[in-house]
This record gives sequence, C-alpha cells and structure tokens, in this order.
Amino acid sequence: MRAYVNAKFYPVDAPPIEEGAMLIADGQIADIGQDIDIPTDAELVDLTGKVVLPGFVDAHSHAGIWGDGEGRASYDGNERPGPITAEVSALDAVNPHQQSFASCRQGGITSAQILPGSGNVICGVGLVCKSYGKTADDMVMRFPSGLKGALGENPKGSEPRTRMGTAALIREYFAKAAEYMQKAEKAGENGGPDTDFGLENACRVLRSEIPFRVHAHRHDDIATAVRLCEELDVGYTIEHCTDGHLIAEFLGTRGASVHLGPGLSSRGKVETFNRNPANPAILHEAGAKISLMTDHPFLHARHLMAYAGVAHKYGLPLEATLRAITLNPAESLGVADRVGSLTSGKDADFVVLAGEPFSYRSPVLATYVNGEKVYTRPEY
Repeated sequence: MRAYVNAKFYPVDAPPIEEGAMLIADGQIADIGQDIDIPTDAELVDLTGKVVLPGFVDAHSHAGIWGDGEGRASYDGNERPGPITAEVSALDAVNPHQQSFASCRQGGITSAQILPGSGNVICGVGLVCKSYGKTADDMVMRFPSGLKGALGENPKGSEPRTRMGTAALIREYFAKAAEYMQKAEKAGENGGPDTDFGLENACRVLRSEIPFRVHAHRHDDIATAVRLCEELDVGYTIEHCTDGHLIAEFLGTRGASVHLGPGLSSRGKVETFNRNPANPAILHEAGAKISLMTDHPFLHARHLMAYAGVAHKYGLPLEATLRAITLNPAESLGVADRVGSLTSGKDADFVVLAGEPFSYRSPVLATYVNGEKVYTRPEY
C-alpha cells in the first residue's frame, strides 16, 4: 500500500484538492482527499509542489500498429486490397514492445483506443488498451471498441472513386448485415447463414454493442457521416472532425461525440485546409462532446498535453480541457468505470506534473499504470 501526499490533485469528476493525498492498494485508488485515513504501514511518497492528474486517455491512436521506428515491415494499419475489410482487428497487429507505447507513457497517456484504417471504406475493429504490458492480451480493456469506417479522400485511393460511391458502399454493407442478422435470427437453432466475420462486426454496430467510428475531416464528409448513422440508427463518433467548427451547431444540437485531432499538425491535405486551433472550444460551446486524440504517429504521443494546452489557449475552459483528455474519452470508449478520473475504486492510472497543467514549465515527471511507475522523466 502506498500513499501519495502533499500534492495538488485534479480528480476531474470533482473539484481540485489542495495539499491532498491519494491511497493506492492492489493497483487501484483506495481513497483520495484532504483528510483521509492513511494506514501506519503505508509507504509515503511526498509530492510537495507537484500536481497529479488522471492518466490521459487517447481517443484515437495507431500506436503499436504503425511501424513506429521499424519501417515498412511493421506498417499494419491498413489491410489491402478492397474497400471493405471489416473482418480485420487491430488487436491482431498490436506490438506492445514497439517504442510508440513508450512514447505514450512519456506523454502521460495510460490508455488509448487503437484503430485500424483509414485506407478502406470499412477498416475493421479497434480496441482500448493500457499503454503498458507484455502482451496485447494483458493490455486490453475493451475489445472490440468500435468498427472503423472512413469517408473522404483516404478511402478513394483505389475503389470507390467518389464520395458518392463511398457512402453507397457503407449503405450496402450495413444492408447486407441487416439481412444476414435477420436470417440468423429466423433460423434460430436450426442454423443460419455461413459465418461472415465482416458482417458479424456490422451486426455488433446494429445491435448497439459497439459504435461506428467514422473518419471524416471535411464538413461535407462529417455531415454525410451523421446522415448515414442516423439512417442506420446506430451509435457513432466522428473521428478527426477537422471542419467541425464550420458546422458546430449541426453537431452540437445532436450532442455528437467527436474525437478531435491530430492537433499541432500542418495542412497536409485539402481536407485540412480549414484547420482551426479553436475547433475544440467552438464545438464544446456548441454542445458537442469533445475528446482529443493524437492519431499517433501523426501527432506524436508525447505531445497530447501540448495539443490540449493549445486548445485551452484558444478558448477551451480549463475543466473542459482536462476532461477532453481524461473522462470524456474514457466515457466515449466505454471504459469510464476504470479510468478517466481519480476516483476510489478506479485503476491507479495517474500522471505527476512539475506544476499546473498546460504550462511549458510543467513536464510529465512520472506516469503510473495500475499503480506501477512506468515512466520517470530523465534528469537533464
């Protein structure tokens, strides 16, 4: 049992705690507050002058599957050929020992959603995992965490050739899945259609077991994603949502869940022409539920807090900024019962900062996963 004392704690789901204490036992938060009972045999860790936040939750990443530092042999994010590769799973490609996970820990990211894509119209399923572990199976928190789809320029690389064709393929795919599901239900114990793993993943979406996570940068693609998901009556998130600020009211009135990013990046393609650092603030003000993401390696995992700091600078309130990298993504990913806030009973995933969050003077000093220190900032 270990007690971290004399720090300022930001629980996120409750007001900040000045000169507080947090008790950790068996990899979980046993208690947190100003006046908590600390057993006499607990190991004390004095964090005077330090700030403690919940471990960051990266809403959308390709850590472990994108060949980070390993070259083409480890580029496992997109399956080819064909526009529909719904049967594939990011879990089967995750390399826990790839340096991208070390980068996550350096940046305070303790859990992340790892998604395939977005080179296909339907890209496969993702997972939510911790950023530390010996095998992917040890790290998994939720699998599958969603079915990845894509609109816009990325899936137009081979077939289909137009945005019209992309939307038509998505409709056709889910129509086939609905028919497949209906046949299976009617057949009952007498046997149904031959198993189709790609359609099985669509059925999970149609049964509201997982959401459809749709890559969309441009405002018209975002609107198409919403239109399709409302037609299908399925849960969804908009991944990237670069032009969200142009149609903020459209998204806000729906309370849409949007995973924004990667931030701090260039206008690398026509779809990101309208990139705006105030996008998170504008969408939050309009009523959308925002989470920030790195899309690692497209924003390096070390820089999620820097991206959040820029969002705060451009108008996102402090509390909302903290939630956008902790509790909001945890809720959107379906793992808020374990992570996203410093709450008794949750996993002991937390970050120790040198000072107040989002200041250049406040680097990550240490990162903890399940109560274990998995990163210590080197002395320079």
